[in-house]
Amino acid sequence: MADFGLPQARRRLVLVASKGFHVALPMGAKSCGWYEAFTKCAEGIAHLIPTMTDSQLLSKQRQAVEQFLTANEPTPLLLERVGGRNGMKYKPGHLPCNTILRSHFTDHKGCNRSKFADIWLPDGIVKSLSIAGAAKLQGFPDWYEFPQEAATAGSIIGYSVPPSFASQLFASVQSKLLRVTV
Repeated sequence: MADFGLPQARRRLVLVASKGFHVALPMGAKSCGWYEAFTKCAEGIAHLIPTMTDSQLLSKQRQAVEQFLTANEPTPLLLERVGGRNGMKYKPGHLPCNTILRSHFTDHKGCNRSKFADIWLPDGIVKSLSIAGAAKLQGFPDWYEFPQEAATAGSIIGYSVPPSFASQLFASVQSKLLRVTV
């Protein structure tokens, strides 16, 4: 998804078929990291970070921050709070975030999880990534309204095809169809 302007590392298989004309995936979107999405890309949504609730890092998250800081300059980090035994536990701000899954918001029984990721800022502030923040990383527009329950909203976010990608794909296919029918 990072190839389509979305600040996430999720890979998707997209099958586009056509009889009679060539249809391809849209190209040319600028990739950006998750923190850049909050500050520069994605219609500038830096205002979301101060509205997110304060959080405390778990011991494994503190270890991940310390591990990162031993080899790198301080930079905003997105830290996993649940799931994932392999892969990076942190994502520096210039990298796309990890895949946002429904399971980040609910456990295997469908019960609500109150947190799934934290944002560590170099000044020591730690925020819990909100539903609005996760939705923006998944490409939802600001005007989209989610249900109040985090598990339900998280399921919508985690199961979705990113709306901004879907609109890019639709616009690309539509432009090809319009050229053929004219």
